[in-house]
Amino acid sequence: MGPIPPYFDATPTGHLRIGGKEAGDWLEEGDAPLFVYSADVVRQKVARLRSEFPDRVKLHYAVKANPYRPLLEIMSEEVDGLDLASRGELDQVKGLGLPLSMAGPGKSDADLAAALKAGVTIHLESEGEAERALSLGRELSLRPQLAIRINPPFALKGAGMKMGGLASPFGVDADRVPALVRLLVEADADWRGYHIYAGSQSLSADALIESHRATLDLVRSLTEKTGKIPAEVNLGGGFGIPYFPREKELDSAAVGKALADALSDLPAEYADTRFILELGRWLVGEAGIYLTRVLDRKESHGKTFLVTDGGLHHVLAASGNFGQFLRRNYPIANTSRFSEEAQMEASVVGRLCTPLDLLGDEVMLPDTKVGDIIAIFCQGAYGLSASPTAFLGQPSAKEILNDQ
Repeated sequence: MGPIPPYFDATPTGHLRIGGKEAGDWLEEGDAPLFVYSADVVRQKVARLRSEFPDRVKLHYAVKANPYRPLLEIMSEEVDGLDLASRGELDQVKGLGLPLSMAGPGKSDADLAAALKAGVTIHLESEGEAERALSLGRELSLRPQLAIRINPPFALKGAGMKMGGLASPFGVDADRVPALVRLLVEADADWRGYHIYAGSQSLSADALIESHRATLDLVRSLTEKTGKIPAEVNLGGGFGIPYFPREKELDSAAVGKALADALSDLPAEYADTRFILELGRWLVGEAGIYLTRVLDRKESHGKTFLVTDGGLHHVLAASGNFGQFLRRNYPIANTSRFSEEAQMEASVVGRLCTPLDLLGDEVMLPDTKVGDIIAIFCQGAYGLSASPTAFLGQPSAKEILNDQ
């Protein structure tokens, strides 16, 4: 049920195939519930983006989407940099050897010091954060690498989460940016440029094209006001994937062509500016599948409930409790009967003591039995690490990277 990613199909025996094996074979390697991530899908997505976007656009991976270390190691071979949101993520990427940046409000002095010592480009969220970073740089005898995250005067239309055009804890309001640029330059910081992120989870090529156009217009305006050419411009990301019925895949090729045209129209003074796309969900979201086993099948007031050994403590977003205004079902299937026609309506629930633990609300499935395996798709991003894993003391899920 729902837009199952095209990377997965059925075995000759009718089971869901993941990396050449039946889903149940993966569970024999770990304990249910289990996340399986496909390195091949990640590589396909990166290769597709590389073919659709101009070479001057560099690709960074947003670690917050999925910080599973084996996945990070695969990603480090494929992208040009890693974007972090915390000191903890800085620890998670040690030894991967890529350029690093760090964004996010509320960076502590310990966060800033760790980033300075590691040579991370810090994306400043406020003037106060800038003053602290400069002060720490002097204390540590380090020249800080600093960029300014801008709260832009526009939002990404139709975004699942808007990050611009309104009062925000994220970034510096655009009209205050020129003064901050002058402050950083006068303080002899290594001023790197701008980070402009207007929204997330967009499936509209037109909206992303317009956002990129507005971003480049803003950069040109800031250059006129400051007289400084940015070394880097992080365009953010916002590329969405289809989760729900009737949603269509983003036309990323159209976005890439339009961005190439827009960059070619920039004045020659921007020839050395490094433009960056920072993507997370689009790169890894469809590469992950969550597998959970049916423990009980019960009837109540004419409704069928399939109770699993998983739940929202592993897949909070799929339960509808992470950013959804109106709850909708993520793509879901019975992997044990993947080729069979739907015969029953059931609600798939977890085993937590809360009615919020709903993984599939009145979904159509084959005749599902105790012991069958349920798959929830599009779980490569904002899955286990974005969920309340300690809630009610239930066992955590396992993770496996399929790199066959």
